Amino acid sequence: MTNDTSETRAVDRLVSIIGWVIAIGMVGLAIYLWQERGIAFAQTENTVTPTSVEGVPLTDVPSPGTSPSNITLPPYQGQETLGYVSRTPNLHTLIPTRPRSEIVQYQVDTGDSVFGIASFFGVEPETVLWANYDLLNDNPDFLEPGMELYIPPVDGVYYQWQEGDSLNKIADEFEAALDDILGFLGNQIDLSNPVIEPGEMVMIPGGHREFRQWLIPTIARGSAGVNTIALGPGACSGSYDGAYGSGAFIWPSGNHFLSGNDYWSGHLGLDLAAGEGASIFAADAGVVVFAGWANGGYGNTVMIDHGNGYQTLYAHLSSVAAGCGASVGAGRTVGYAGSTGNSTGAHLHFEVRLNGGFVNPWFVLPAP
Repeated sequence: MTNDTSETRAVDRLVSIIGWVIAIGMVGLAIYLWQERGIAFAQTENTVTPTSVEGVPLTDVPSPGTSPSNITLPPYQGQETLGYVSRTPNLHTLIPTRPRSEIVQYQVDTGDSVFGIASFFGVEPETVLWANYDLLNDNPDFLEPGMELYIPPVDGVYYQWQEGDSLNKIADEFEAALDDILGFLGNQIDLSNPVIEPGEMVMIPGGHREFRQWLIPTIARGSAGVNTIALGPGACSGSYDGAYGSGAFIWPSGNHFLSGNDYWSGHLGLDLAAGEGASIFAADAGVVVFAGWANGGYGNTVMIDHGNGYQTLYAHLSSVAAGCGASVGAGRTVGYAGSTGNSTGAHLHFEVRLNGGFVNPWFVLPAP
């Protein structure tokens, strides 16, 4: 009986202790929740407006509803005073590049080419030729140091308005869009009264026209009676036969890169880098059918007929080293590089022709 009573009392005491622990925990939780609610209530109902930040007064702080334009910021106190990270001003702000609309002038320098000038200004070489017909007459070899060229801002034709011209007529003639002519800012056309006076220069964006080509015609080895007056003293008047080409070409100069014009519609050859007096080689075996001075800006020139439909031409030579009718093998020196004729610096102008038509030399020369 005594043992049963002792066990009962121990259980009662344990239950009592557990009950007190739970009760104390509930009281603690209630006090915590009450404090949190009180803090939130105080923050909502009793907002405090600061009058200073780290000792710096805030003046003219607007009340709710006040326009932001009435806010007066405190004077700048420096990075150390306020603890702010300041941004150093950059006075060299980059302005986005905008397309130009005006015509600019460029003075030709030694070593320039129409192709290089066009590339520098971001237009096609044809555009440069068309804008300067009075100087270049559609011949890129007429370029000379000191020339002042007009450089249009976009591709097309820079045209001088003539008596009797109309916008529709010119748009049709140059296969351009009328709206492009009217909308080009550089033309400064009054859209309410689009009248252009004769003599005014007008940009025809996207326009194009045919070239007047200045070329030495293809001369075959069997030809006779070539007109030396028209072509120049270097024209060979005889009828020749001799070596035949293999159809496999080699480089005609020691350098295998451009120093001027590439192949394009107004320049049907390559301007290869070659210093004054450098040897120039026959690109394939054949017979010389032109050797000497050529009219039209070529200067001293050699033309070789390869007997298989191909002809090659080497221009602006300082001198020639193979005469009319000479039978030459591939790699034979036929002349020396120079800057004769219309040229802005020593180089080799090299052409390839096939059955009277022009071939881009890059297509037949071995890889550089």
